[in-house]
Amino acid sequence: MEKKTEKETRKQNKNSLQSYKERSSKGFTPRLLAILLAPLVIIAIVGGVIWYLNSSNSVGLSTDDHIDITPTQIQEIQNIGQWEFLSINDEELIDTVSRGFFSDSELVRIYYGTVRLGIDLRQAGPQWLHVEGDSIIATLPPITLLERNFIDEARTRSFFEKGTWTDGDREQLYKRAYRKMLKRCFTPENIKIAEENARQQFMQFLRSMGYKKIRVGFATDRK
Repeated sequence: MEKKTEKETRKQNKNSLQSYKERSSKGFTPRLLAILLAPLVIIAIVGGVIWYLNSSNSVGLSTDDHIDITPTQIQEIQNIGQWEFLSINDEELIDTVSRGFFSDSELVRIYYGTVRLGIDLRQAGPQWLHVEGDSIIATLPPITLLERNFIDEARTRSFFEKGTWTDGDREQLYKRAYRKMLKRCFTPENIKIAEENARQQFMQFLRSMGYKKIRVGFATDRK
């Protein structure tokens, strides 16, 4: 009776062990794999997303050399009008003598003036300010007299006067002083100085507007 019971017990334990193995092979492995693989899957997904974002949204540095200037900006600059680049103070001593039968008449006058050289942007030609590639080109009008009546008549005075003189006589002296002052001040040398000042100042002006590559010339350069 005891042997049978022991045999049955061993058989029962064997069946229980086999049943446990079968249950383990059917239920334990998939759940365990799911638990173990879940973090790996998440890591793989996150890594893939990060890789995709980095590959499709790469960061780089690029430069845009394109420049432009609008007609409104050009008109605003042109509305500046006269722009002085050189001022020359001058004085001229002019005299005249009128021969008389008994005595001579003499008139000596001193004239003061300021000759101002510069440009008048209202005289600029078409396309005087435009863009070529990555540069802005300015072609300025020629250097000219900004004020034709440059003699200061309020400061004009007679240095010496003898005899009788008419307004016409004084007008002739004024014209002589005007021509002499113009010849002394409005010279090629002074025009060159004014042009160089114009180039420098206009380049600084355009730089202040944000332009970097600038070329400045004059309409007379084309001749």
